[in-house]
Amino acid sequence: MIKRLFDIIFSALGLILLLPLLLLIAILLKIESKGPVFYKQVRVGLNSTDFKIFKFRTMFVGSDKKGLLTVGDRDPRVTKTGYFLRKYKLDEFPQLINVFIGNMSFVGPRPEVRKYVSLYSKSDLEILTVKPGITDYASIVFRDEAELLKTAENPEELYVNEIMPKKIALNKQYINKHNTLVDIKIILKTIKTIIS
Repeated sequence: MIKRLFDIIFSALGLILLLPLLLLIAILLKIESKGPVFYKQVRVGLNSTDFKIFKFRTMFVGSDKKGLLTVGDRDPRVTKTGYFLRKYKLDEFPQLINVFIGNMSFVGPRPEVRKYVSLYSKSDLEILTVKPGITDYASIVFRDEAELLKTAENPEELYVNEIMPKKIALNKQYINKHNTLVDIKIILKTIKTIIS
């Protein structure tokens, strides 16, 4: 109840305080390329329920059909504004809507697409017993995931065989030890990581 109350209050405050910035980003996106301001992707949430995650659209329309992973800081599918938004995680701001309506929290395992969840082992599925979040341990450790994927001969293979298992381990660590203090520490570490 405390966590949900925190999510409601601070997501509402965030949306109100950031409204001018959100509108500016929306205008820049519309000027640069055709398509919607938001990119809504189906992810797997609490109790394996699908939901639509909100992000600012950082790619040209239809780019996700060429692959779900973003490779490097110069993926040609990403718009110029999109590069900037991704670098400073500004594309994640619309997820405050997800937090406010209740299908995400500020802190929790980052929600995956069904394609990758289908590869989870039985024990990995415990990740789906908590609400997904905007940030978590894995978001901090793999801050430059796109850069790691850029160096791989087969990005998909690297993600599935090396990155995803480490993310799952970090998510399990969070599930076993999470509390309000841990959530606050993760939020502060995330802010520090973005700024640095």
